[in-house]
Amino acid sequence: MNFAPESVGETWLWLLKARGVDFLFANAGTDFPSIVEAIARAGQTGAEIPRPVVCGHENAAISMAHGHAMVSGRAQAAMVHVNVGTANALNGLINADRDYVPLLLAAGRTPFLEAGEPGARSLNIHWAQEMFDQAGMVRESVRWDYEIRHPGQLVTATDRALAIAHSEPAGPVYMTLPREVLAMAPASPEIPAAPVMRPALAGAPDPAGIAAAAEALAGAKSPVIVTARAGADKQVPALLSRLAARIGAPVVEYRPRHLNLSSEDPFHGGFEIAPWLAAADVVLVMECDVPWIPAHNHPAEDLTVIQVGIDPLQARYPMRGFHSDLTIRSAPRLFIEAMLAELGAPPDDAGDERAATVRARCAGMRDEARAGAQIQPREITMAWASACLDRARAPGSILVNEYPLVRSAMTTTEPGEFYGSSPSGGLGWGLPAAMGAKLAAPEREVIAAVGDGSHLFANPIACHQIAAAEGIAILVMIFNNAGWGAVARATRAMYPDGHAARANRMPLTRFEPAPDFAAVARACGLWGDTVEDPALLPAALERAFAEVRGNGRSAVLDVRCAG
Repeated sequence: MNFAPESVGETWLWLLKARGVDFLFANAGTDFPSIVEAIARAGQTGAEIPRPVVCGHENAAISMAHGHAMVSGRAQAAMVHVNVGTANALNGLINADRDYVPLLLAAGRTPFLEAGEPGARSLNIHWAQEMFDQAGMVRESVRWDYEIRHPGQLVTATDRALAIAHSEPAGPVYMTLPREVLAMAPASPEIPAAPVMRPALAGAPDPAGIAAAAEALAGAKSPVIVTARAGADKQVPALLSRLAARIGAPVVEYRPRHLNLSSEDPFHGGFEIAPWLAAADVVLVMECDVPWIPAHNHPAEDLTVIQVGIDPLQARYPMRGFHSDLTIRSAPRLFIEAMLAELGAPPDDAGDERAATVRARCAGMRDEARAGAQIQPREITMAWASACLDRARAPGSILVNEYPLVRSAMTTTEPGEFYGSSPSGGLGWGLPAAMGAKLAAPEREVIAAVGDGSHLFANPIACHQIAAAEGIAILVMIFNNAGWGAVARATRAMYPDGHAARANRMPLTRFEPAPDFAAVARACGLWGDTVEDPALLPAALERAFAEVRGNGRSAVLDVRCAG
């Protein structure tokens, strides 16, 4: 190129693109003039910068960055307006933190000068929006934060941000960009070809730990493997299948956030650990923050627990009391590879009867769950809706699930096929994350499965507007039970004979009257429909997918489910 960036803001956009950031999900404010000018200039000069996506709400911006990164593995950038924009993005930032998703959240910083320089304060809000410590809002949920104070810091700080975001355990980082600094001339017209630093990746597991784990699992009578996110590494499901077969252990995907093992694997032990835990003598907890609920599940007193992961003891959780007889810090792939090498080939007769028993039990559980979901109910249930969706979707489609899917009613086999919501439970993630996933994998069909409550949290008008503007074609399936089922279940569990459980309408749990979500979608230029009859759901799904596949626009199907 025979032209050079004119400002720090323009340099920053060039730098992000050079470092593999393809999208800038932006909710702009008065701190953005240099960014706006740089985008406009790139349109004239042909400079390569991240594709800017205008986001009508900050949760959409950060959750789209989250969705892209969880599919692509590469951090994307979201930029918001000073402290108020950061506050709106904080929910999504907490989700990304607990889900180990790399992303760069940038925010403007209120001008620090009251006069005298380009970018100095020019509006009354520039006094009220300044904070003593803007990054203090996010510090507990990011791996690193920094404020750029001079043009000469830009390259090093940005490279450092991206390197830390991708270092294990991966997660979000936060940069603040004062308006005066963005407007300054760049320190250099050249961008270094290579980053200043590279991410720190997980090392090999401790050989002594591998030997001890192999001895415990090989000698176990009833071993169990439980995981939530080992499948974030798409090489893991195949390896985990080999390990499960080698030791004859069921694999439980407990509150999964990735596809960790094919649902058709002979050793897939379902999605609840309760059927296996009481008889277990060794449990391998692999990338799973909560392997069971102590108040409800009671393992044997002499149970041996092996905890494995990038952060196996979840050091960032203030309290977590699951005991660990053997703790191994390792990426799951490296751990499984080392375990398979340590275990070697099984003796001819070792564990054959036990493995056959486990396979038969896994198959029985799978068949029973599937059979129940295939029977058409009087009212649409979550299981029926999940089974109908499973039959209608394309092979290899990406499922982005914010709670409602009944996985036991579905067939999911391929790595990267399923993504579940962060364990922090910040609602409003599913819809924009699915949109980000579609941008990361435009060739694949993407489905957002959301509850009506989580759909409302996503600011659906903002998300639908983005989908229409950017030509993002996904299916949004709303499992609409007109309320917060999780709140109702928690209340009944604590007060089974209480007033709330006996009430016709439990307080603070219902959305009545239910919004017409399909009409909202149509008002934003998308396809929308509502279905209440279980017999009509398959045809409604066919129409919705025809819209996505044939006309290239998002479809919103409001499925009225039993409460």
